[in-house]
Amino acid sequence: MDKKETDIKADMEAAFDRGESTAIMEPLQISEGSRLRPALTELSLELAAKSAGFRRSLPVGVVTALAELVRAMNCYYSNLIEGHNTHPVDIERAMRNDYSDEPRKRDLQLEARAHVMVQKWIDEGGLDDGRALSLDGICEIHRRFCEQLPEDLLWVEDPDTEEHIKVIPGELRARDVKVGDHIPVSAGALPRFLRRFEEVYGRLKKAETIFSAAAAHHRLLWIHPFLDGNGRVARLMSYAMLREALDTGGIWSIARGLARQESRYKQHLIACDQPRRGDTDGRGSRSESALAEFTEFFLQTCIDQITFMEELVQPDKLRARIRLWAEEEIRTDSLPPKADNVLDAVLYRGELPRGDVPGIVGTGERQARRIVSALQDAGVITSESTRAPLHIAFPATLAGRWMPGLFPEV
Repeated sequence: MDKKETDIKADMEAAFDRGESTAIMEPLQISEGSRLRPALTELSLELAAKSAGFRRSLPVGVVTALAELVRAMNCYYSNLIEGHNTHPVDIERAMRNDYSDEPRKRDLQLEARAHVMVQKWIDEGGLDDGRALSLDGICEIHRRFCEQLPEDLLWVEDPDTEEHIKVIPGELRARDVKVGDHIPVSAGALPRFLRRFEEVYGRLKKAETIFSAAAAHHRLLWIHPFLDGNGRVARLMSYAMLREALDTGGIWSIARGLARQESRYKQHLIACDQPRRGDTDGRGSRSESALAEFTEFFLQTCIDQITFMEELVQPDKLRARIRLWAEEEIRTDSLPPKADNVLDAVLYRGELPRGDVPGIVGTGERQARRIVSALQDAGVITSESTRAPLHIAFPATLAGRWMPGLFPEV
């Protein structure tokens, strides 16, 4: 056993439970008697209706393509909150194994790829049936993310001792930590606190899950189960919670809204750490009013992000932007004539059988195949095989033209 492994084993054996009561993280939910509960319930209902309406408004093929782009967007904004600015274009390149020659940039691309792959696993049902809120599920998010990271990103430094400590994918921290002014529970107490967390949040029905998503988000960060990666794990957990409870289809994400309001987001998290503000502030150890205010912020941010995405992919406007781009590409001979008609048909229908292309462009099959091939090379349509139907794709490189404001220009 080498020195690193010996140190890790020693840390695990040294994990000490100070005996903190799990009551110190109460309340875990906004009480029935809270004066803010009725307004929060209305926000939850509004969010559910808005999310369902948005998904129903889009063809299945567009939902699939949009979900792919949202993964890169979600990754970009979640990493931005952590101070890592890896643009979605570079994330998209990483997904094609096209990495920078610059070591630091390559490491951040690998980090981004890891995030996207975890979200893809979530989108494919990896955390369905409430697993996102279980101890096993939370550790699996961390494991799947960290085990894909380069070695340099798996070490953290103790700010007091300057000691370098290895992060073990999927393993709870084995030592005590301090996060700003907050001292999370002792390492040995983590299993008890996470079992309580799962006991409360893992048994909620769908409506209660929507209502309690913000509370679960904060309380996981407050527990701080891992040496590093807690913020990303919490945001991926929240994404999984809302995806299942709202059946979002992965076509919107709160991460963009949190990143664009990062200061307010972090102020709310700090406020939720605080003890209750007197006898009228709930019955738990933590401030219920702060938790309610964060819940309002969280739900409203979700609603705002759906509104933004709805406007961005409003069919007539999106079609006009895409057609304008295609016409410009045709004028510069980057795409063959009539390619815009095919792109328009794919977008309108959501799925286009290849046999329909000759009729749409008014040419023979050979020219129709050439047009399809050019559109595939441009990355704007995709297909599972050479005979399968065509679907729209939303490449990050074109997001500035097709979906302005989704993320910053390169």
